[in-house]
Amino acid sequence: MKAVVQRVKSAVLEAEGRIVSQIGKGLVVYWGVEKEDTEDSSVYLARKIANMRIFSDEQGKMNLSVKDCGGEILLVSQFTLMADTSRGNRPGFELAERPDRAKEMYLHAGKLIEQQGVTVKYGVFGADMTITQVNDGPVTIEMEKK
Repeated sequence: MKAVVQRVKSAVLEAEGRIVSQIGKGLVVYWGVEKEDTEDSSVYLARKIANMRIFSDEQGKMNLSVKDCGGEILLVSQFTLMADTSRGNRPGFELAERPDRAKEMYLHAGKLIEQQGVTVKYGVFGADMTITQVNDGPVTIEMEKK
């Protein structure tokens, strides 16, 4: 399981020409599920993301979590995080989980983050989405749990 976490000042997600989700200060989290990933991986990453101290405190030190600063999370399913680029010029996606199971695990991850006390907004699973985000920092963290 992989997550790419980006600290943002705001983000808007559109699908089919309409705004589906938007957040102010918080995190955009791109979430990828690999074949044979377990619920334990979701629990681990959800806890880490909700509590990761990457927001600045009064002294300008990264010492606050998204939960501490009242931020939100925009959670976006992204199977392309599972791309295998080791051969040729076209990425392979054999490592990505089947869509039905990936969707189930993606939604479950969102619920786990919500249980940590963070508001979660969602993308549209399997849809072509446009995401406009104002990165803050920028701060981008890659996370993986096998």
